[in-house]
Amino acid sequence: MVKPLAFKGDKRTKKRKAPTTDDAIPLSRTDKSLIVAEESTGTDEDDTWVTAEAATDITGPVVLVLPSTPPTSIACDANGKIFTSQIENMVEGNAASAEPHDVRQVWVANRVAGTEDISFKGHHQRYLSCDQYGILSAVNEAISPEESFLCVASPANPGTFSIQTAREKFLTVAEGAKGTEIRGDAESMSFHTTMRIRMQARFKPRLKASKESKAMEKVSKKELEEIVGRRLEDAEVKMLKKARVQGDYHEAILDVRVKGKHDKYS
Repeated sequence: MVKPLAFKGDKRTKKRKAPTTDDAIPLSRTDKSLIVAEESTGTDEDDTWVTAEAATDITGPVVLVLPSTPPTSIACDANGKIFTSQIENMVEGNAASAEPHDVRQVWVANRVAGTEDISFKGHHQRYLSCDQYGILSAVNEAISPEESFLCVASPANPGTFSIQTAREKFLTVAEGAKGTEIRGDAESMSFHTTMRIRMQARFKPRLKASKESKAMEKVSKKELEEIVGRRLEDAEVKMLKKARVQGDYHEAILDVRVKGKHDKYS
């Protein structure tokens, strides 16, 4: 069954929250504007937020945290206007623990077919875009080169990225008269182009693979003995559990059964 994205609610006590602004759109399980996630499985229940460590991690709901003071993120309104939105959900002001409090801060990241580029779809079902002048918007419903971005890992600051446009420019922040502004015209990577990408843990490939691996190991000795048809030694149980994870489980079962028959007649 398809279910909407789940976000941490106000019951958290470890987060320090500033008063919510009047025009903020709070995250809600019943908010119809939330993007619908893919079909849920047993390993897809973790709705905590973690930091993407590699470009291959970036998928699903993300928050693009900017290197500003105080920390802000890239957000868009219902008309596709891009603005910077202050992060309210953090632990002691640490951007590495940032979580969204407003659906406008959330983008859904997906790989652009046949490339290493990533698209970012907003809450209003339109894509983040950067034009030839470095102006960002989110008004297009289809993906073109202007809606495709390359996330380049920062060698100086692990766990952060510079986001490159199709014109080989970088998204960057600048402190202007109107506050923090975001543009897409930086010529090279720098501190101002360095962003932290926060994502839901259940979409992170390595965490998901680890959970699936642990789930595969959760088979009892009794269950294995019933499948094999005889009592098993501890070493055999360990070997079969390992085989379940590695993908050669059925071959291992056959080997153990054959070994049991040989032992019986020896």
